[in-house]
Amino acid sequence: MKIAIHGRNFNESARPFIENMFNELAKREIEVQLSQAFRSFLDQQGIQHHTTLVYSKPEELYDARLVVSMGGDGTLLETISHVGPREIPAIGINVGRLGFLATISPDRISDMITALDNGQFRIDERTLVALDGDLFDGLNFGLNDFVITKTDTSSMITVHTYLNDEFLNSYWADGLIISTPTGSTGYSLSCGGPVLVPHSQNFIVTPISPHNLNVRPLVLEDTAVLKLDVKSRSSNFLISLDARSRVVDENTQLIIRKANFRARLIKMLDDSFLNTLRSKLSWGLDMRN
Repeated sequence: MKIAIHGRNFNESARPFIENMFNELAKREIEVQLSQAFRSFLDQQGIQHHTTLVYSKPEELYDARLVVSMGGDGTLLETISHVGPREIPAIGINVGRLGFLATISPDRISDMITALDNGQFRIDERTLVALDGDLFDGLNFGLNDFVITKTDTSSMITVHTYLNDEFLNSYWADGLIISTPTGSTGYSLSCGGPVLVPHSQNFIVTPISPHNLNVRPLVLEDTAVLKLDVKSRSSNFLISLDARSRVVDENTQLIIRKANFRARLIKMLDDSFLNTLRSKLSWGLDMRN
């Protein structure tokens, strides 16, 4: 079996579990390819990973059975960008913080390897949001959201929004979020958007600090196509897809739609979205006192 691993730095408390993981992968003769960034970090920390195979860009990622993300949710988003339309299944080990997507704790890594080896897992397919054109060097898709925001020095922006070529609204706001169901527990949620269960066939349009207080988040079918025409006093604004961002000028027309491929997340059989939701958001706990 061939696997690839991408990661970031992690807490020292996770070190023994990660060292044991690489030792167990070597003992099982599982071939491993590391991202160049993660390989450099492991070498700096003196962690033996027993491999010389690396990739520094998505097209160098080999034909792995699965990709492992070691970090938090942000690292898993990066990992999905490495996989792209190849749809290689990905699993997240949470050595970061929140962990809505990366749900495997370090002390369960050994159990994870055994489950993967025995086929005791399920594949959870997730919708991706895509931006027409090539503003992100070919990585024009995101698992969580596409976001427009004002730049640091600019005032409020205006986002003229069209839904399937019909005028929807002009948002006078600090920005606008187009979120997938997966991203509904991220930035959109912090701006008052609803939580969607992962397989809802919807997008959420969530304004960021709207000037008109009667403007509220809107849930759309994910077959919709959104066209956005942005105006700013500074003549530019910031766009982002998950963790990737850049400044563009106001002559840039933006067209958002569902990607024609999906992210495939590996979940253990006892992994439940509702359990994660209750745990991370403290639902079901009496917080009144």
